[in-house]
Order: sequence, then structure tokens, then C-alpha cells
Amino acid sequence: EVPLVESGGGLVQPGGSLRLSCAASGFTFKTYGLSWVRQAPGKGLEWVSSINFSGSRTYYADSVKGRFTISRDDAKNTLYLQLESLKTEDTAIYYCAAASAYLTKLSSSRDDYEHWGQGTQVTVSS
Repeated sequence: EVPLVESGGGLVQPGGSLRLSCAASGFTFKTYGLSWVRQAPGKGLEWVSSINFSGSRTYYADSVKGRFTISRDDAKNTLYLQLESLKTEDTAIYYCAAASAYLTKLSSSRDDYEHWGQGTQVTVSS
């Protein structure tokens, strides 16, 4: 069983929008801080956004602040990332990650997370 499965990626024009989803299973989702991390072609991992276990606190990288919105639905065991005003530099594989119980990580390192998804491709191009 794969603990985190992303979906919702695709090809979109600059200025467009997408909503990414991350379905979780096999762990107590509602107690975990969650994050989105991306990897652009030929570059390293970049932390994008995080949300704490209760959903009361959200955090964003400067590069996406004001354009992306992270949220969670604990009833559905699902994490979301709403992407707005997309730019070509947002092109990347987007991964969701779960830190640990009651802990939120603002990190791009896979070593800081207990669970890591397989990724979904977002391509922003005209």
C-alpha cells in the first residue's frame, strides 16, 4: 500500500490554474504535518508549502506566496495544493510528504519526512 498518492497535474498555459490532490492511507493522517515539495527539470528539490496537523497554520515559500494555497480535508485523508497564476518556472514534479505525528517540516529533504509520494507532473507552457 502506497501511503501518499498525488494527482491533478497536467499541462497548463501561463496564468492558468490547477489543483493538486494527495490521497493518504496507512497512517493517522489527521495527526501529521504535511508538505508539498517540487523538483524542476535539472534542479534539486524545493520546498513549496506546509500545513500543520490541525490546519490552523500554513507556510509558503516566497516563490509561491500569494499564488498557491495549501489545505487539507481530514475526513477524506486528502491534502490539496491550489495553484494559481502559474508561471513557466513552476514547471516541476510536485511531491506531497508527511512529516510525523504533530510535527510540521518546512524542508525539501526526503530524510525529514516519514512518507513521500510518487509525484505528479505540472507543466506550464504556451
